[in-house]
Amino acid sequence: MLVSEIITQGRVISLTSVSSKKRLFQEIANGLTSSCGLNTETIFNALQDREQLGPTGMGNGIAIPHAKVDGIKIIHGLFIRLEKPVDFEAMDKKKVDLIFGIVAPRSSSVDHLKALAKVSRLLRDKNICSKLRSTEDKSALFSILTQDWDIKAA
Repeated sequence: MLVSEIITQGRVISLTSVSSKKRLFQEIANGLTSSCGLNTETIFNALQDREQLGPTGMGNGIAIPHAKVDGIKIIHGLFIRLEKPVDFEAMDKKKVDLIFGIVAPRSSSVDHLKALAKVSRLLRDKNICSKLRSTEDKSALFSILTQDWDIKAA
């Protein structure tokens, strides 16, 4: 699975300020509504429900909030780069500034896991994260995210 299969350049966002994890979920829901064809409340609630099972903060300033929802046929993603990091209750206690939100069809166990694995490998790479943190330009962020990096599984 390629990252370019789950995001578009229009779903890459650079935000100056988000005050909380809840507000961040609202931004993800807003950003995915048009591509998913779902209302923001459905996406927001699915992300909130999944997060209650355990934080999706990976550490090192990275989070991958994700959820399965009814009513979609393919996986949709949205990348957010925050200028001011937000508390995400990550295990390392570091605030989060790189967020990749994913919603998947409820029936897509294998593809959902492949998408999570791909994004996780991408964002665990310190070089890639450094590049993402050094630019606010949406087209540059999209290019970095969708480049065919030679990243090995952990």
